[in-house]
Amino acid sequence: MLVTIRFRAERRFCGQIDPKVPGYQKGEQGLGQQDPMTAIDQRVRDAGLRPTRQRVALARLLFAKGDRHLSAEELHEEAIGAGVPVSLATVYNALHQFTHAGMLRILAVEGSKTYFDTNTSDHHHFFVEGENRVFDIEAGPVEVLNLPEPPEGMEIANVDVVVRLRLKR
Repeated sequence: MLVTIRFRAERRFCGQIDPKVPGYQKGEQGLGQQDPMTAIDQRVRDAGLRPTRQRVALARLLFAKGDRHLSAEELHEEAIGAGVPVSLATVYNALHQFTHAGMLRILAVEGSKTYFDTNTSDHHHFFVEGENRVFDIEAGPVEVLNLPEPPEGMEIANVDVVVRLRLKR
């Protein structure tokens, strides 16, 4: 059996708040005028999460810089550096709550290393070995051939492709 999966190119808003995010409104000049932080706060509420001080602070760190791939440890360091008093356990809990609410995607790259992706659209990734750096593969066709048949009663929900890179030797 031959299976081909293609992803169409789509334009994304990088480094800006997506106008489709609830709370983003048109201003008097016809451009999005709402404070990005207010849109992020609203995004937490619209995801069905209670906007606690720590959850909102972590969401602001995550989403105010566009599409990102972060581990819990990296977000924890950012939070401490930004003066947000939060434990690593709270960061993990918030990240999993954001994921469950559909605000993040989990990307398991290494056995013990998990990254959280703010871009929840269908896309694939490069992983740079030795640097532990993840970045998106630009939109375009990706073919996955010869997928196995799923067990009875199951269907394939998604296929994640992670291409591992290293410096040429």
